[in-house]
Amino acid sequence: MSQVATLTGINAHTLRKWESRYTFVQPKRTDTNIRYYTDELLRKLLNVSILHRNGFKISKIDKMSNDELHANVTEVLLKPIDGDVLTALMLCLLEMNEREFVKILDAHILNKGLLQTVSDLIYPFLNQIGVLWGIDKVMPAQEHFVSNLIRQKVVSAIDNLSLPEESASKIVLFLPENEHHEIGLLLAQYIAKDLGWNVYYLGQHVPLENLKSVQEIVQPKLMLTMFITTIPDKVKDKIEEILSNTSAHLLVAGNPINLKEKYFEERTTYVSSPLELITILQEKK
Repeated sequence: MSQVATLTGINAHTLRKWESRYTFVQPKRTDTNIRYYTDELLRKLLNVSILHRNGFKISKIDKMSNDELHANVTEVLLKPIDGDVLTALMLCLLEMNEREFVKILDAHILNKGLLQTVSDLIYPFLNQIGVLWGIDKVMPAQEHFVSNLIRQKVVSAIDNLSLPEESASKIVLFLPENEHHEIGLLLAQYIAKDLGWNVYYLGQHVPLENLKSVQEIVQPKLMLTMFITTIPDKVKDKIEEILSNTSAHLLVAGNPINLKEKYFEERTTYVSSPLELITILQEKK
C-alpha cells in the first residue's frame, strides 16, 4: 500500500477509507490476508488521483464508467499541473501509449524548454519507474519503450543546435562498461553543445582502456562520465582506472548512493545536477 501511495499521491489512510466506502477500490488479498493491487487497479487509481486533485468528488468518481473516467481525465490533462503530467506519463508507460506520451513531452518542452523538462519531469518520472520496478509493475519492455521515446526527443534537440567554433574547448562524454542508462549523458551533451563546447560523444559501455587513445587524439579539456547502476564498491576502482588513462579533468555524475567524497581526487569533480554542470562548463570554457 505504501508503494501504491507513492505512485498515486493518495495516502494510505485515504486508500483504506475509500476501500471501505466505495466500489472502485477493491484490492486483492493473498492467502495470508495481505493487500495487493492489480495492474488494472493501479491504472484506475492513477486516473482517480488526477480527477480528485482537480476537484472531482470521490462519490461522483465512484459512479463513473471506465469510459467516463478516461474522458474526464483527458479533459483535465488539456490544462495539467505538473503533478498530473507526471501521473499521466505513468499511465502512458503502463499502457504503452506512444501518442499521448509524445504529446505530453512535446507540450512540456514547448512550454518550459528541454532542460527544465528533463529536470522537472523526466528525472522524477524515471524515479517513479524505479518504484514500479520494486513492486514488479513494469516490464523491461515498457521501460525501454518510454526510454527510447525520451531519447529521441533529446537527440532531436541536440541535432537542432548550431555547431560550435572549431577552436572551442573540447569535452569527451562516455559511460563505462556495464553502464547503459544514456539519457543523463545525452542531456549533458545537449548542455555542453548549447554552451559552445566541442563535444565528443562516445556513448554507452566504453572500455576504459580506450580512453588513453581518445585522450591522445582529442586532447580534451574535460571528460564526463556517469555511474547509475554500478556496484558502489566498484566505483572507486573505475574512477582510478579512468584517471590513469587520461590527463583531462574528470567530471563524475550519477546515483549519489554510488559516489562518495573519498573517491574524488584533485583532478575529479562531482556534478550533482544539470544546473551545476552548466555552471562548471561556463566557468571552465
